[in-house]
Amino acid sequence: MKHLTFFTAAVLVHSMNFSAQAALYTADFEIDPTANWTVNNGPGDAATNFFFDYSTAGIPAAPSGSGTRGAKLQANQSSGIFSGVSVSPTGLSLPSEYTLTFDWWSNVNGPFPVGGSGSTQMSTFGVGTSGTVSQWPGSATQSSVWFAATGDGNSSSDWRAYSSAAATSYGDNSPVYAATGTGNRNHSHAYYSSFGSNTAPAAQVALFPQQTGTTLVGSAGMEWHQVEIIKSATTITWTVDGTLIATIDPNTVTMDGTNFFLGHSDTNATSSTDVNDVNLLFTLIDNVQVIPEPGSAVLLTLPSLALLLARRRR
Repeated sequence: MKHLTFFTAAVLVHSMNFSAQAALYTADFEIDPTANWTVNNGPGDAATNFFFDYSTAGIPAAPSGSGTRGAKLQANQSSGIFSGVSVSPTGLSLPSEYTLTFDWWSNVNGPFPVGGSGSTQMSTFGVGTSGTVSQWPGSATQSSVWFAATGDGNSSSDWRAYSSAAATSYGDNSPVYAATGTGNRNHSHAYYSSFGSNTAPAAQVALFPQQTGTTLVGSAGMEWHQVEIIKSATTITWTVDGTLIATIDPNTVTMDGTNFFLGHSDTNATSSTDVNDVNLLFTLIDNVQVIPEPGSAVLLTLPSLALLLARRRR
């Protein structure tokens, strides 16, 4: 029994250390990583900057790391074509179960809460992609499980989930959303009331005086969020700042790969006419980390711990 107790304790301690320390993938963007990412654009124009100093847009440092470099993603800036862009680490192959985390900021052109011209766009992110096919709402190939949110909250569906089973997103009243009832994708639903009511950072207002007013309650824009997407054998969950947003069963959908993606999309074909849209309308990602799902970490440690136990018995 003493040996069993030691072994159990060792598994717990070692697996916790493994989860905390042995990340499967990390990116903090403080050293230019552009060459290590694949950009998959939809039919319209897009812009990506994997070494963007977001302090130049008046945005404070993200909460999960240091420095002010991140990935800036934009779509449909001038082409007037409904489109989006998704980016993935080149050639990344992840195990079947893991947790993806990152800091997310959706920047929107003001004034708020209505927003400036073309302000209703979406931040997007998902798992189970090959990393070589663009994932956005109008894509003919929805080959991943992914999630999206508008920054300004001025859509009828501001919090969304997509898959091969819901190419145009899971609809109102869908049980995949943690919010329930009619309008369970809209910012106005009480479930999302912990989000929104934000003002632009003072440093951004100083640079762009149009950034006045306060964002809608329940909207995602103009603040740092900590995102967690957990992929297990039976569920893929999307959580923002500790609030569960959506859960999808991976066994009910088709996924074509073992990578993840980050992205940005418009919600329609109209491009912004705001002269400052290139500086103010974008998705920002920082401090990306993929760690093993806890159960997988324990399994990976068993062989070494078994050897350790055998040595103690001698």
